[in-house]
Amino acid sequence: MTALGFFPSIFLLLIIVCEARPFYPLPSKVDNTNRLPLQTSRPYNIAHRGSNGEIPEETALAYMRAIDEGADFIESDILASKDGVLICFHDVILDDTTDVAKHKEFTNRKRTYEVQGTNTTGYFAVDFTIKELKSLRVNQRYKFRDQQYNGKFQIITFEEFIAIALDAPRVVGIYPEIKNPVFINQQVKWPGGKKFEDKFVETLKKYGYKGSYMSKDWLRQPAFIQSFAPTSLVYISDLTDLPKIFLIDDVMIPTQDTNQSYWEITSDSYFSYIKDYVVGIGPWKDTIVPVVNNYLQTQTDLVARAHAHDLQVHPYTYRNENLFLHYDFNEDPYEEYYYWINKVGVDGLFTDFTGSLHNFQEWTSPLSTNNDDDDKASKLLHKIEMMISSYKRE
Repeated sequence: MTALGFFPSIFLLLIIVCEARPFYPLPSKVDNTNRLPLQTSRPYNIAHRGSNGEIPEETALAYMRAIDEGADFIESDILASKDGVLICFHDVILDDTTDVAKHKEFTNRKRTYEVQGTNTTGYFAVDFTIKELKSLRVNQRYKFRDQQYNGKFQIITFEEFIAIALDAPRVVGIYPEIKNPVFINQQVKWPGGKKFEDKFVETLKKYGYKGSYMSKDWLRQPAFIQSFAPTSLVYISDLTDLPKIFLIDDVMIPTQDTNQSYWEITSDSYFSYIKDYVVGIGPWKDTIVPVVNNYLQTQTDLVARAHAHDLQVHPYTYRNENLFLHYDFNEDPYEEYYYWINKVGVDGLFTDFTGSLHNFQEWTSPLSTNNDDDDKASKLLHKIEMMISSYKRE
């Protein structure tokens, strides 16, 4: 079910055009009406910042790699440049995942701003024009991951991100986040008094993204809009009917815009309120199943209560490395996926390793079989899965 060939066929092109802008061409005019549709029969495989376990996060190659590996949705954090161009980048500062410190021409750009109640010092994306941001190169966030792609790829724009999804050989959804909207609206100004959220939705509309969850329009170009800021989600509800996901942070971190506690925003009364604006929640997975000394504790009722309010649950973030795997999973990411899909019952998973999740799902709940041999293999794998499940209950 992967889009084989999409990734290797354009890798050389990416290297060649690395100095150009746009980094990736805007959506082509190729007729894509016969593309395979989005799968909707099993939990969504959400490529967290692309396939960033292998490739530096939020780069074109990371997203194309994720598509090649079978992602249902590619996910991105959307920020803004000094001149108001929307970009794909996670941190408000450039320090940790770019080579900005090596650029002598930007030495005087280091600033200190208050972000979500904390003074943060660094090179802020909002202090750089899009041309300046394009001169930087992205690096892998974690030193224990593959470093060979460091310094090879640019920061991409929101439009370039959309282009990657629209030009994929099958229907691939997008999952952009309205990132740090309070801070962005403080630092970046657009003509006519428009807000960050306005520009965000305008971009989606420009490329035809519209429709409520599971509508024909939505299935043609699927998209979820996510944010940790409930006021942003409520605000854009008057601008678009695209489905929205309310992200939920750690139990100790209040909402960045309304200063509400975790307990307040996960109460039944709040779910009754927010479900008029969103179709689901995206909680940090350790708030669903608490962890002590790297061992899972008793599961909370968060998923059950969310489902009772007809809200989907898309937890974050699943990573293959032992550093992130709890001891209960015996250093096996497939055991983790089995637990969250079959025991907890989530509706989507944000993962750094799209290929691993895709392979697990194809082995345990394949979308289709091509011949009798595949069918026999699938049935055998299902029997093995049932045996494992039975063993774990003993």
